[in-house]
This record gives sequence, structure tokens and C-alpha cells, in this order.
Amino acid sequence: MNRGGSDLEIDEDEGMQLLRDRFRLSVISIAETEAKKYDTEVSAPVMACISDLAFKLTEQLAKDLELFAHHGNRKSVNMDDVVLSAHRNEHVATLLRSMSWELKAKEPQNEKKRKKSSKKDERAAVADVLDLS
Repeated sequence: MNRGGSDLEIDEDEGMQLLRDRFRLSVISIAETEAKKYDTEVSAPVMACISDLAFKLTEQLAKDLELFAHHGNRKSVNMDDVVLSAHRNEHVATLLRSMSWELKAKEPQNEKKRKKSSKKDERAAVADVLDLS
């Protein structure tokens, strides 16, 4: 009896539940901190609702980013995908663009991707070296 597939699904479900629980605890911690800052209280049902909404929003954002990268024929998400995901909120998009420009400005300028040389270029280089001898 092969249960390999169902065991994998159970592991993924447990992993997703663990992720959701940790996310919920983080959201609750942030909500409590902000409530103390403004000398207010947030009820437990409201915190649970906020954490569930935040988790669902994060899941949707991850799916959108994955689709943007796939559409760009890439296997990984880049900063442009993140900026594009904020297109519905101009204020957030502007902040993300600003952060992106700051990060790009901090990158070393000489670390450009090298193009692989063709066999023809390699042969020409070898011929030039041999010619000099």
C-alpha cells in the first residue's frame, strides 16, 4: 500500500497550519503593541479576524508575485514584481519604488552579469594569442 502522496499532503497541511499559527501570533503581538501605544484594547475575536485577513492577503500577494515572475519568464520574484503588486495603492507603490531605487543605488556598479562568450569568440581569442607568439 503506497501512501507516499497522502503523507506528503498531510505534511504540507501541517506545515501550512504551523505557518498560519506563527503568522497569527505575530499579528496578535503587533496588534497588542500598537494598542498599548495608543492606550486602547483590541478584543480577541477582532485580533483573530485581523490575523486571518492578513494571512489571506499575504497568500494572495504571494500568488500574484509568482504569476508576475512567471509572466516575465523568470523562476524567482524580483523587485519590479513587488512594485507591480502594489499598483492598486499609489502611495504604497511610490514608497516601494523609492525603496527599490535606494537599494539599486547601494549596489556595487561593477557587478553586471557577464555574457557567456561563444565558441567563435573563444577561437578568435586563442588565435590572437597564438598569433602574438
